[in-house]
Amino acid sequence: MACVYAVRCNFADAAREAAWNEWYNGWKLPSLMAKPLFLGGQRFQAQALDARRKYLALWYVEGPEAFTTPEYKADWGFGEWTSRITDWSRDLYQVEVADIAGRLATPLDAALYLASFEDVPRSDAAGFCEALRAADRETLWLPAVGLDKHSPFLGLRCVARDFRPLPLPAAAGAVRQAIFAPLIGFARARAD
Repeated sequence: MACVYAVRCNFADAAREAAWNEWYNGWKLPSLMAKPLFLGGQRFQAQALDARRKYLALWYVEGPEAFTTPEYKADWGFGEWTSRITDWSRDLYQVEVADIAGRLATPLDAALYLASFEDVPRSDAAGFCEALRAADRETLWLPAVGLDKHSPFLGLRCVARDFRPLPLPAAAGAVRQAIFAPLIGFARARAD
């Protein structure tokens, strides 16, 4: 079962934020791309709408077993940066379409639309998700299948930088929508 591993967070030290981004883009991303079962990844920074967390990393993995390998367990997390990370969430979403990485790989001049249902019961979120899916056929709606499950569904779509989502129905008021700009190009795992 292919999955999207979504990591969202804020960083609490403005004086060290540039160094953290350099570490994440320069060491963390290539390190994960070298791990078994990791297929690709990309990092983003919130630009607009209701972004509770400033940073987003999307990783494409072959399945939940990616997090049980000795290679992953050897150096997972934020290392020396851990004390500066706030509002951290890590969720695993099931992929139901072919080539998810190709579909969501976001060019540097584009953006990523994200919709989430944090603090919404799964049964309520499922109804909202169906209504939104009917109104917007381009957004991919992925169900949570593991890790923290902060949002029972995640909506993702590669969009133009000036994208503005459709207004949500009043009943879907618990949906958070955000636009994220890529911090780095999409990285694919190297083929062995």
